Amino acid sequence: MSRDIKYLENKAKGLRKEIWEMVYNAQSGHIGGSFSIIETLVALYFDVMKYDPQNPKVPDRDRFVLSKGHTAPALYAVLAEAGFFPKEWLRDSFRKIDSKLQGHPDMKKTPGIDMTSGSLGIGLSAANGMALGGKAQGIEFNVYCMMGDGEIDEGQIWEAAATAAHYHLDNLIAFVDKNGLQNDGKTVNVKDLGNIADKWNAFGWYVQEIDGNNFNEIFDAVDKAKACKDKPSVIIQHTVKGKGLSFTEDVVVWHGKTPSNKEYIKGLEELS
Repeated sequence: MSRDIKYLENKAKGLRKEIWEMVYNAQSGHIGGSFSIIETLVALYFDVMKYDPQNPKVPDRDRFVLSKGHTAPALYAVLAEAGFFPKEWLRDSFRKIDSKLQGHPDMKKTPGIDMTSGSLGIGLSAANGMALGGKAQGIEFNVYCMMGDGEIDEGQIWEAAATAAHYHLDNLIAFVDKNGLQNDGKTVNVKDLGNIADKWNAFGWYVQEIDGNNFNEIFDAVDKAKACKDKPSVIIQHTVKGKGLSFTEDVVVWHGKTPSNKEYIKGLEELS
């Protein structure tokens, strides 16, 4: 399939601007991890996944689980762009009490959210349940699950990995956003997991490693994962935390930092 990569790159840049403004307006939120996954979300929602924003609960839709729920700004920006809800919500609602766009995804409040998340480590188990349910009901759809590389320190991730392989969930495609940083510093210093590709292989998954900020590599990996039968797939994505702005890239403080007025203006200039 021929894809307009330049169009998608421009869309990703525009969505980074939406995220930047969203977090600045709320003076709360997570920029770094939102920026590192935006290419994958754009690829999924504007090329790969089947869904209907006017009918977000249609049974045979593909599902997406944002297990690293603190990066909700990226998902909200993509869902608004895809037509699930008005873009005005990004500025008026994000991180407001009782609003539609909570700090972490809430499936009861926000159209297009397939799974509530925020407590790290639970998303892959939920994705397992969706994938298993699809097979049990004979409904064909794929489930995509995004995890963080710091998040996979959680033990439940590996219980879920074993479960997915046991049930041969070839309708499940997981991503690990391997940007190398988490809230408390470098992932190798907080808890060094060694070669994580070997670990997923040992659990019985089809494993690929790619540049997670490169659309061509994302599409190639997803196509191969969809073609893989009888086992779940994981795509380990080497990304840059804070990707897209010169002063946020690979800087750990931008995991949860909000822009000052001066930083906000500088960021808008780079993203315009």
